[in-house]
Amino acid sequence: MTSINTNSGAMTALQMLGGTVQSRAEVQDAVATGREINSAKDNAALWAISQIMETDAAAFKATSKTLSLGEATVAVSAVGAEQIAETVMEMKELAITAASGLVDYSEIEAQMQQKTDQINSIISSTQFNGVSLLKSDVNGSGATSLSVAASLDRDGSGGVSLSMIDVGTVDFEGDPAFDINGRSAITDQASAMAALGEIEGFLQFAVNGAAALGSSANRIAGQNETVNKLADATRMGISSMVDTNMEEASVRLAALSVQQQLGTMSLSIANYSPQSLGVLF
Repeated sequence: MTSINTNSGAMTALQMLGGTVQSRAEVQDAVATGREINSAKDNAALWAISQIMETDAAAFKATSKTLSLGEATVAVSAVGAEQIAETVMEMKELAITAASGLVDYSEIEAQMQQKTDQINSIISSTQFNGVSLLKSDVNGSGATSLSVAASLDRDGSGGVSLSMIDVGTVDFEGDPAFDINGRSAITDQASAMAALGEIEGFLQFAVNGAAALGSSANRIAGQNETVNKLADATRMGISSMVDTNMEEASVRLAALSVQQQLGTMSLSIANYSPQSLGVLF
């Protein structure tokens, strides 16, 4: 029934058009921002989860930077320890030469002293950002190990904790097992044999220390790779929850545009119907 007082057709068409316009605006916003969920009103549960995951992703990024710094610090110290080991090997060769006899012992001792000074120089100069793992004091604060943030751990109740990787020093400066400055002086064949025994111990200490630092650097590098993969996976998880499916949104936007045009036409037709009754009077 057509009524001149109440245009029910126009009211229905207007409601449908209003819904289409709103839906089209929402899709346009999703396309423009690239995100389907921009605030809690869009989907409170997914928005809350995405916010927690965003903080985790940021924490992974910060942890990766810390791990990169720690890896570089340990790697520099490992290189220094390797250089010390190589220098001690050269000292061992000199001691073997001296122990064989028929050499100028003063010349051998002079060369040994130069190697000793070289090792002391390596110990004092090997540092990264003020941190050295070749001394008893890591950074001048009395610390004997380097602590590197490794991961941010979240438990089931939402609490978080920070896991650390601790790298101890290889104390070439004060450990009695590497008393390079207190070694026996080479003055004859007997003292050369005594020095050879001491140097063998120094060499074992240096090789073990370099290996330990290298292993720690490798562990930190592996943890950094894991953290970066976790960060990427977290970002992908966030994207799957809140980002706009652009292909789907484009198709829906085109459909809603057509619906809006049809809705406008329907509203025009509905508004014209009461006017057409005027020709009867």
